[in-house]
Amino acid sequence: MGGDLSHKMTARGRWAWGAALALLLAAPFIGLYPVFMMKAMCYAIFACAFNLLLGYTGLLSFGHAAYLGAAAYGTGWLIRSAGWSTEMGVLAGMGIGAVLGLVVGMIAIRRQGIYFAMITLAMAQMIYFVCLQAPFTGGEDGLQGVPRGALFGGLIPLKSDVALYYVVLAVFVAVFLAIIRIVHSPYGQVLKAIRENEPRAISLGYDVDKYKLLAFVLSTAIAGLAGSLKTLVLGFATLSDAHWSLSGEVVLMTLLGGMGTFAGPVIGAFTIIGLQDYLADRVGSWVTVIIGAIFVVCVLAFRKGFVGELIAWQQRRGKPAE
Repeated sequence: MGGDLSHKMTARGRWAWGAALALLLAAPFIGLYPVFMMKAMCYAIFACAFNLLLGYTGLLSFGHAAYLGAAAYGTGWLIRSAGWSTEMGVLAGMGIGAVLGLVVGMIAIRRQGIYFAMITLAMAQMIYFVCLQAPFTGGEDGLQGVPRGALFGGLIPLKSDVALYYVVLAVFVAVFLAIIRIVHSPYGQVLKAIRENEPRAISLGYDVDKYKLLAFVLSTAIAGLAGSLKTLVLGFATLSDAHWSLSGEVVLMTLLGGMGTFAGPVIGAFTIIGLQDYLADRVGSWVTVIIGAIFVVCVLAFRKGFVGELIAWQQRRGKPAE
């Protein structure tokens, strides 16, 4: 599996990535429900966005669901009520996430630690209240009946689950590769330097606030993209998309899979969404308790997450005996 940037891609790693991509390409034809897979990929995009902020910049946002939810509502309303095309609605949702991230980031980015986290939570609750009270959101009923439409002037109709699945898959792969590219870049190296030792990064002459603000905006824009795609997949946006509990779930996804790794948030998202889908009809509201218990066990047994522990194990195997 993939890990941090300092690890070279081995032949085994390339085979693993190739097998994962082949599985995703074949998913609709081997019995995997396309809507479930699309939902999982949307949350995987969301978790990757959050990991860019927490895993590579060291900033813990407790309100990231606000950007996904606001973009979900914005895309849904623009497509359903304003008559925008599907691609423009999705891009607008991404823009909504970026603008909100810029506003919140400019307020919060100069704070550190728990103060930064609390500011992001407070601002997210304000956005949640707007989603609850705004006349175009549908209140507690949510925004229903969002059409999928078509891409490129009708060239690619999205009514079919399979057609939309491959569009979501293409976006997911593009986002995943873009995050790898960002972290590989000199900018990404500065982000990791800020995460490891911010005072030293400042002493080297970097304007860390600007670097962190850009990372925050990139993260919220990608979170907005995830929300827009989720609205297309399910055909609606609800208050749960902007609720603080979803902000907690994305933290869980990131830590469970492996913070600061590429594959970790993806595996964490698929694990959590899979458990929710499997357990929902079997244990009802106890699903949250069960997932919480699983998380506690995994944190105690796999403190670096699934992928992080796998990378550490591979490093121990490859280390020459003393």
